[in-house]
Amino acid sequence: MMTQFLRSNFTGNILFQGVWLIVRIMASVLMIHNGFDKLADISGFANNVVATIGLPNPVFFTYCAAYIEIIGAILLALGFMTRLSAIALLTTMLVAIYFHIKVDGLVIRPLETASLYALLYCLFAFNGSGTISVDNWLAKFLSKQSQ
Repeated sequence: MMTQFLRSNFTGNILFQGVWLIVRIMASVLMIHNGFDKLADISGFANNVVATIGLPNPVFFTYCAAYIEIIGAILLALGFMTRLSAIALLTTMLVAIYFHIKVDGLVIRPLETASLYALLYCLFAFNGSGTISVDNWLAKFLSKQSQ
């Protein structure tokens, strides 16, 4: 069961795996600064974003979002617990999309970045990390141990 969760849905095409690795790392590294930005101004984000969308305990949810964006992005970059990390990051992006729609309506510019991140994280949640990842190494290790 655990090996199925860790395994990627992709074939062994090395070119594709290399590109998938680059996309996974870029989608992660570019997200980390968002988490640090939230930590740099906890009260600002809590009052101007979290409270605006009506979530209770805005400071708590600001910390949750920040640490998901930092830790989740690092785990995704490594390809470790990829699906779980991608689902957590996807959740933060869905909240960001909701915020932008609530505040700005269907204006493309504010929705664009969060939507693209959400699509990428959705792909990783469904397809896994690829063969060049800690998850893939763990899946191979666990299947050898169970034999």
